[in-house]
Amino acid sequence: MSRVGKKPILIPENVEVKIEGQEVTVKGLKGELTKEIRPEIKVEVKENLIILSPQIPSPALVYKGGAKVEKKETSSIETPKQNKFATGQTKKTKAFWGLSRALIFNMVKGVTEGYEKKLEIKGVGFRASLEGKNLVLHVGFTHPVKIEAPEGIKFSIEKNIITVSGADIEKVSQIAAKIRKVKPPEPYKGKGIRYVGEIVRKKVGKKAITTTG
Repeated sequence: MSRVGKKPILIPENVEVKIEGQEVTVKGLKGELTKEIRPEIKVEVKENLIILSPQIPSPALVYKGGAKVEKKETSSIETPKQNKFATGQTKKTKAFWGLSRALIFNMVKGVTEGYEKKLEIKGVGFRASLEGKNLVLHVGFTHPVKIEAPEGIKFSIEKNIITVSGADIEKVSQIAAKIRKVKPPEPYKGKGIRYVGEIVRKKVGKKAITTTG
């Protein structure tokens, strides 16, 4: 049994949770998120709580390589030990249970509080600006680099700090990583884009070797 997965999730006020099969939708003041949960996990809403529990997946909802496929019928004389698929599901259910609970918890928090990532620009002449909803980076290239804001993502700039905010923690993290990748901090002077609070290990530059007589 998963100690994390069995913990119920409290549904805050002004949050609506809808479950259709394995699809979970959470709607709140910060937006609406939908995610499909693994077929090994059952999701229910009881009063103001979201309850997750393990279940035997339907043959039509078998996952293989990230996609749904039809499960082939097994021989009536096949035992659970012989059925490799069934044995694998048993081993993985605990992990799926805890993961599913974490995903739904992040959705609930996202539509109520939201998530944000902050990045810092360092370098003479390096700066960021907004062009409508999109972010424009001036970081030493011959041309500015534009980062488009996908649906549900907002950019804000204060001095040399870029804030990426949104309800979907995965999307916020992905966009923040994309911004950092444009100009990662170089190892000598630390110029570039880094997460606020990130420690960049600096390399020592070449020094003239002096000898003492």
